[in-house]
Amino acid sequence: MSARFEELDWQQTAMGDLSLRRRVEPSLGVEVFEVKLGDEYLMSSLFTVAEEELAALGLAASVGEEAASLDVLVGGLGLGYTAIAALRDPRVRALTVIDTMPAVIAWHEAGLLPVSISLTTDARTSLVLDDFFALMRRPPGDGARWDAILLDVDHSPRHQLDPSHADLYTMPGLRALSRHLVDGGVFALWSDDPPDEDFLATMALVFVDPVAHIVDFANPITGGTSSNTVYVARSRVA
Repeated sequence: MSARFEELDWQQTAMGDLSLRRRVEPSLGVEVFEVKLGDEYLMSSLFTVAEEELAALGLAASVGEEAASLDVLVGGLGLGYTAIAALRDPRVRALTVIDTMPAVIAWHEAGLLPVSISLTTDARTSLVLDDFFALMRRPPGDGARWDAILLDVDHSPRHQLDPSHADLYTMPGLRALSRHLVDGGVFALWSDDPPDEDFLATMALVFVDPVAHIVDFANPITGGTSSNTVYVARSRVA
């Protein structure tokens, strides 16, 4: 370990070797937290704008206006920036965050990441170890449905971390997900790819008025601008 780099955790998972590391970015002189799965970089605390916009755009489309009126499900805990952004909305009554990797939940429970303490000490937050994609295939338990589902797991609808995720992005998969939303509830999805017109067309078969928002953000590494996509749509009213 050098003075600029520290591996905080490393674990084998079904999808590959998972690691959390902390380093100093030499070009900026700032502390950066990064997650890698195998040789792939999954996320970095340098780039959190789009993850936060996933919550902001998704909840902006939610119809509840009263404080403490929304029950929100986040698929994918990661560094926690989508979840902590959702908690900034006073309408959020309860926030359930699902992750399939025990290590990721343990990182936050141990307070290893910048937003961990704020996230885990908020009484509205529940961190749940489960497979989000398997959960969406199952019927809602005990009639429980969500006002908003915010998903940030795969790179994009076409580029999944695991082949078992692919069915979610089909019409039957989206239909199964929609059963977990209240009437008029919101589904929002982060993507690293540009807007996908074919996926938008598939969304339109299940949801109302799907929109692909392009989220631009400054890239301090390249000195330019990078972009992600946030898809937002509402479930149909019976």
